[in-house]
Amino acid sequence: MAVKKFEELMVWQKSQDLSVAIYKHFNDSKDFSFRDQIKRASVSISNNIAEGFDRNSNADFTRFLYFSLASNSEVRSMLYLSIRLNFIEKKEAQLLIEDTNEISRMLHGLIKSIKN
Repeated sequence: MAVKKFEELMVWQKSQDLSVAIYKHFNDSKDFSFRDQIKRASVSISNNIAEGFDRNSNADFTRFLYFSLASNSEVRSMLYLSIRLNFIEKKEAQLLIEDTNEISRMLHGLIKSIKN
């Protein structure tokens, strides 16, 4: 059975969950530019999956999946920085970093399946 809508994609669902977690963890951060950047990057992951899904070609979808992958890497990088800046407990950040690693694997798998 083929996927009919982006909401059925597990990677889209996981990236939405990540965004919710990022919002919860950084909502009260006093560093407004950091907070806004990590929130925007996290939202960009699922939005690019959704936008690419409804494009007319696999090439376009793949291109948007790479955008999602880049945003996911940005979030992961910012999570490492947030530990160093004491914006989040290391244990909490590590759980979110694990989520980004899982999303990365899922995106790579989806890209590979589209290319084959």
